[in-house]
Amino acid sequence: MEEFVIEGGHPLRGEVTPSGNKNAALPLLAACLLTSEPVILRNVPQIRDVQVMRKLIESLGSQVEDLDTNTWQITTKELVASHLDPDLCRRIRASILIAGPVVARAGTLRLPPPGGDVIGRRRLDTHILALRALGTKVTYDRVFEFEAEHLHGADILLDEASVTATENAIMAAVLAKGQTLIRNAASEPHVQEVCQFLNILGAKIEGIGSNTLHITGVSQLKGGEFTIGPDLLEVVSYVGAAVVTRGEIRIRNAGVQHLEMVGQVFHRLGVHWKVEGNDLFVPSEQNLVIASDLDGAVPEIKTNVWPAFPTDLMSIAITVATQASGSVLFHDWMFSGRMYFTDKLVGMGARIILCDPYRVLIQGPTRLYGEKLESPDIRAGMALLLAALAAKGTSKIRNISQIERGYEKVDEKLRMLGAKITREQE
Repeated sequence: MEEFVIEGGHPLRGEVTPSGNKNAALPLLAACLLTSEPVILRNVPQIRDVQVMRKLIESLGSQVEDLDTNTWQITTKELVASHLDPDLCRRIRASILIAGPVVARAGTLRLPPPGGDVIGRRRLDTHILALRALGTKVTYDRVFEFEAEHLHGADILLDEASVTATENAIMAAVLAKGQTLIRNAASEPHVQEVCQFLNILGAKIEGIGSNTLHITGVSQLKGGEFTIGPDLLEVVSYVGAAVVTRGEIRIRNAGVQHLEMVGQVFHRLGVHWKVEGNDLFVPSEQNLVIASDLDGAVPEIKTNVWPAFPTDLMSIAITVATQASGSVLFHDWMFSGRMYFTDKLVGMGARIILCDPYRVLIQGPTRLYGEKLESPDIRAGMALLLAALAAKGTSKIRNISQIERGYEKVDEKLRMLGAKITREQE
């Protein structure tokens, strides 16, 4: 196995361009199963999770051609009956996204349980309820069995604003007969991209960007081309890397139109950036003083559904907060295992109190010191990499395959910014 070796304390300087959005690429690849005509996807991130999804759709009959490093042409003339590899399905949570398009186009699917990050219970009930409302029979006995003779439109009120359940419902509904209304729909930028992509292929989706989607089913979809937008989680990760190393970087094509709420939260941590066109400029001079609430109380940063602060950025924000003056409470009610990585930050010198599985109290700033670490999941792994960049001395991070599930060429990009990071065999 490989590990990252990081010599901390070197300010990052230069320019970086984020890769395509992982959370858009995965459902977009699944959506390619809905049409028999060729589809071209540009700005596809070359990361482990995307490669797993590629193998899954290829096993269902898709032919994927590399037009260049980040451009794929996907053609699925016919869906073939296949026993999906349980090991592949366990590697990514997004394997569940195959259900909607395959049921819509072929009518049946056997799907082993999906996997993904171990950050607490991640229920699938919302997916099942939505697909059942559209006319799908779903059973589960260690393997999911989906069957639908004909899908029909429905009025669906999702019991939670789940991103992947919303995407699954959308992909099934575009080929369902009649009208579908999806209420309490997730509206993240990557959900919007799925809708925009499907409309290019001939779907009829209205209300994109809102939590109420109107879909008129069509009999078939055509081919088309689509460019995946920048990964906002990667953008903010590099913001955090610049801040904790007291560096100065420019992030090209940063998707700044989607960063307003994240900017508000980071401003409360004493972080600011400048928007210049579609670039984000992070200056070296940062306040890094945590802003108290109006009554002087300790502020609380809490995750919520879009457009609020996303759960996937909680780990990055926590690492940044260890370098800011003052106290702040972080509260992620969505996942019961998200906060457990903070014990590794404590081992590096951070002052953190784990209040319960959902809340941590940070008191900063603290000097961090190099340590031997292990990446528990994608986002916590990147947060620990940021801590290592800021720390005095050398750190080693094992299990880097977790980080590389979501970040393309992360060590190469950091080296281009001046980081002292190497990849070595353990």
